[in-house]
Amino acid sequence: MSNQNFVRGVFIMAFALLFGIASLRYPIGSFSRGGPGLFPLMASAALFVIGAIATAYSFFVEPEPMSHSVKNIAIIMLSLVGCAAISGIVNMIAGIVFLVFCSSLAATSYSTLRNVKISAGLIAVAFGFKNLLGLSLPLL
Repeated sequence: MSNQNFVRGVFIMAFALLFGIASLRYPIGSFSRGGPGLFPLMASAALFVIGAIATAYSFFVEPEPMSHSVKNIAIIMLSLVGCAAISGIVNMIAGIVFLVFCSSLAATSYSTLRNVKISAGLIAVAFGFKNLLGLSLPLL
C-alpha cells in the first residue's frame, strides 16, 4: 500500500472515527439545543466524508508514492506545542501568529503577506467564537 492519496484518505477517516466515537460519550442533545457531544460528532462526520471522498479519489488518479519529511513533521509539532504554550503564557493571538508563521516553515514556499492574512483570518474566527458563541478564550 504505497499510494499516498489512499493512505491519506484512510487516515482522515480513522481520525474522524476516533473522535466521533469519543464524542458519543457526551450528550448529543438536538439541533435546537445541542449538547456537548453534538459539535464534535458533526465535525467528525464531515471529516469522515472528506476522507471517504479522498479515498475514492485515489482510485481515479495516478498513485503517488509514500513520502514523508521528519523535519516538516517536527516543525508542525513544534508549532502546535508552541501555540498552546504561548496561548497559556501570553495570549491566544500571539499563539495563533506563532502557529501560522512557524508551521509555514514546512511549506515549499514562504510568504510573509500570506502568513499575515492567514493569521488575521484565524484571529477573526477566534474573536467570533468568543463574542458570538460566548467561548472563554484568552485573546487579550
